[in-house]
Amino acid sequence: MLKNYLNIALRNLRRNKSFSAINIMGLAIGLASAALILLWIQNEVSYDRFHAKENRLYEMYNRAKFDGVLTAWNITPKILAPTLKKEFPEVDDAVRIANANFLFTVGDKHFNIPGNFTDSGFLSMFSFPLLKGNATKALNGNYQIVLTESCAKKLFGNEDPIGKVVRVDSADNFVVTGILKDLPNNTRFNFEYLVPWTYMKKLGWDDDYWGNNSISTYITLKPGIREEAFDARVKNIVLDHGKGDASGLNNEIFIHPAAKWHLYSLFVNGKIAGGLIGTIRLFAIIAGFILLIACINFMNLSTARSEKRAKEVGIRKVVGAPKIKLIGQFLGESVLIALLAGIAALIILQFSLGGFNLLMNKKLSIDFSSPSFWFAGLGFILFTGLLAGSYPAFYLSSFIPAKVLKGTVKAAHALVTPRKILVVIQFSFAIILIISTIIVEHQIQYAQERDSGYKKDNLIYSYMQGDLQKNYELIRNELLNSGAATGVTRTSGVLTRHSADTWGLQWPGSTEADKKMDFNVLSTDDGFVKNLGLTLIQGRGIDARTYPTDSTALMLNETAVKAMRLKDPIGQIIKYNDKAWHIVGVIKDFILESPYQPIAPMVIAGPDSYGLYILNIKLNPANPVAVNLSRTEQIYKKYNPSYPFEYYFVDEDYAAKFATEKRTGSLAALFAGLTIFISCLGLFGLATYTAQNRIKEIGVRKVLGASAAGITALLSKDFLKLVILSIVIASPIAWWAMNKWLQTYPYRISIEWWIFAMAGLLSLIIALCTISFQSIRAALANPVSSLRNE
Repeated sequence: MLKNYLNIALRNLRRNKSFSAINIMGLAIGLASAALILLWIQNEVSYDRFHAKENRLYEMYNRAKFDGVLTAWNITPKILAPTLKKEFPEVDDAVRIANANFLFTVGDKHFNIPGNFTDSGFLSMFSFPLLKGNATKALNGNYQIVLTESCAKKLFGNEDPIGKVVRVDSADNFVVTGILKDLPNNTRFNFEYLVPWTYMKKLGWDDDYWGNNSISTYITLKPGIREEAFDARVKNIVLDHGKGDASGLNNEIFIHPAAKWHLYSLFVNGKIAGGLIGTIRLFAIIAGFILLIACINFMNLSTARSEKRAKEVGIRKVVGAPKIKLIGQFLGESVLIALLAGIAALIILQFSLGGFNLLMNKKLSIDFSSPSFWFAGLGFILFTGLLAGSYPAFYLSSFIPAKVLKGTVKAAHALVTPRKILVVIQFSFAIILIISTIIVEHQIQYAQERDSGYKKDNLIYSYMQGDLQKNYELIRNELLNSGAATGVTRTSGVLTRHSADTWGLQWPGSTEADKKMDFNVLSTDDGFVKNLGLTLIQGRGIDARTYPTDSTALMLNETAVKAMRLKDPIGQIIKYNDKAWHIVGVIKDFILESPYQPIAPMVIAGPDSYGLYILNIKLNPANPVAVNLSRTEQIYKKYNPSYPFEYYFVDEDYAAKFATEKRTGSLAALFAGLTIFISCLGLFGLATYTAQNRIKEIGVRKVLGASAAGITALLSKDFLKLVILSIVIASPIAWWAMNKWLQTYPYRISIEWWIFAMAGLLSLIIALCTISFQSIRAALANPVSSLRNE
């Protein structure tokens, strides 16, 4: 019996090649699209869930009020970890992590490599596989270092690195004591080496100041300790130990579990409010709908062709076939088609994975050697086959033998049929994605057109390493004299991102509540306004070269002046702990952080305030960029020969601010295109079948004088009505969803009517092009051919 069913299924596939191809192609694209999304979701939900102590692993968070808003952040004081270990018996271990970036020298090789300072317990707390070395001893000494596999290969080639010496910043020799397997692509950590925290102390970079939130702190609790109980115990640790050095803020400390680090990282009013989990859910819904749309194609085409198999069903029932066996037969056929589609989907998936990884900035892969992959894949295909075949199987098996054998079963022409409902569902979802794509792209364009407040072109920066500080004046003069640069300025941080902030400032007329006002901070020496293309509104820029007293000078942005309620800011004194700054200028607001967010109050202080770690160079626009960079590199090598010349373009940094939204827009466009394509495949199949089914009617109409245009309109109008209905249904749903998405951006567009008109018109054009091919073909056919056998 099973062999008979298989033969019938294969015979039907061969007999109806075009419909079989449409079914298989639609299901294959749907399966491949859903599989891509599910691969990404699996990667995201597995972030840092592989650590053996994951259920006891936490990150320490701060919580405090700024400008009346309760804010949470995951940067903590350096003194927190040792205090937790010392005073809280519930804590099993506590480690600190801070960024490090050193020049590594091995023989004649020089590399700037990013890594981390950390405590010796890091390798025991986190389950990153140590290929060589002892996890409990590898970071015990001041001059011990643990490298990743790729870092070790970069430095030592194929030699065994254990016991080898690495020169760090041309100052200290480190012994390699461990080799870590390269970090997986589902972890928040990103380092190529680990150096002991004791080395940070040796450099003088450690401190016991409770107000200096500058590093990450992680702990493991002992088994059986409840989160709520520990939060209550640790809540006031800053208040108890700070003794006023935390600028008067009542910071609270709380723990955030490892299971929620990646998916629940958004805090609103000091509490978890979601995060990436929202995007995960959204794309899970999209994956489900794309698969559903592919299944709808199968359902529609199978039921549309029901007359072709009605007599087969009738004969089987007459000879005694029970309904359950007929259902099993049709479900088996749909599973067979799903299996063929699954094979095609696997090929599509393999070829498209590289492009998808590039789009998502991921390294997803398929483990073909994993039995779980094949079990999951077969289960997925079986589910798809059963879902796609369920409605056709029950529909076909319900035919009454007496009617079908008399030939009285005809296609339904009711106003509302399941087939029409399914087509409307398909196109509604596709139109929602089209509208979403247009809105996302419009929002990105809106933010990109926002004035950044400075001139990004021909502006580069580099970190001041090695002898750059010592030889700064020589380097500056030579850059200007060589014609490579028109301006050189030092700052404490990068112009395109937040590097530091402070609170507790006092000024004439300030209140106790004003001490809780948070300010972004930068330091500079001279040329900040001119060289970076900022706009000066009042006073002058900081110029420590011309005015020695500018070491304690201060500039404010417009937002800071408004927030501080200063009517005449120039000359006013701003106090912070033991510092006293005098205001020399006010600059127009510029975008330091997100272009979608309001600009925060900001102070730009003189060179003695926050250090000068970034060298900003305005390249000479009269020369080609390559010439300027070549001259700059020669000057760097002359005065800082041990370090490679590494630089970054400010305009590229600024463009990176839009990466997440651009990725969202690209994904929406991709899946909108796939959804439309799958929907149009089904529409094409239905149009083809309709044209075939009405071939005699078309012949009669042509004989009676109907025009080709009239027949084309006749065959197309029913489908276009369904697309118009889809537009009506999709528009309010898309408006609600995208309006909710836009609410997360304070700086946002308003949703205008033309977006829905454009999406609707585009959908109609695509649908019309899909239908009209078959309609025009049928309308132009010779009526003699269709009426010959009458």
